Amino acid sequence: MQLDDLYRRVIMDHYKNPRNRGTFENQSVSIDLNNPTCGDKIQLQMQVEDGKVKAAKFVGEGCSISLSSASMMTEAVKGKTLEEALEMAEKFSGLMKGEPVEFEYEDLEALSGVNKFPARIKCATLAWNALRKGIDQVNTNK
Repeated sequence: MQLDDLYRRVIMDHYKNPRNRGTFENQSVSIDLNNPTCGDKIQLQMQVEDGKVKAAKFVGEGCSISLSSASMMTEAVKGKTLEEALEMAEKFSGLMKGEPVEFEYEDLEALSGVNKFPARIKCATLAWNALRKGIDQVNTNK
């Protein structure tokens, strides 16, 4: 199996079987973002305790890249400090620019090929932009 095929399978698995899809009933940080270019929409919710992302969930509609990226991101940031989550978002931006990066949560590397399709980069980064805004919201409310 070629690497591109493996990456495609990982992306489609997260799209068809999203991790952390849903909303929290209790108090959480909530960010709504959309990509007007293609119509992708996401609502990211995070529960933050003691400077760490205790849990993250999302709901939304969009393409396989957008929703897969949201699924992967919510898995990757669980248990991370806000600083670690921001660092991860920066690394993901680098991945979208074609920089060689590695992630502890390896599924994220499946999105490395998105940088070959500039119109799809906004799809892949939508959830990550929501993460940044959510962390800004937490830091502002301290």
